[in-house]
Amino acid sequence: MPRFGLAVVRGRSMEPTLREGDRLLVRYGGQPRPGRIAVVRLPGRPGLSVKRIGRKDVEGWWIERDNPREGVDSWQVGAVGRDAVVAVALGRVWPRPGRLRRRGAGK
Repeated sequence: MPRFGLAVVRGRSMEPTLREGDRLLVRYGGQPRPGRIAVVRLPGRPGLSVKRIGRKDVEGWWIERDNPREGVDSWQVGAVGRDAVVAVALGRVWPRPGRLRRRGAGK
């Protein structure tokens, strides 16, 4: 049975798509796909992060931020393993409910 939850966006790394304080409906164990937004564990970093799934390579998933001037992504920490993708975002529920824009892999 799928498990669902909420994730809160912190920081500016996903602007303009997501803003500080946005609440996302997420599905734990959901299938990562290029272009989708996910909750991930970044290597060597505490806590969880909201990032965009890029391509899949032999080391795992390449994850990226939408704002190149803020935050950390695979350009700094490398690919993340499949087990580091905690959940996939289904949509924003607050304060601007709606679907999330999907982007092509690797921007």
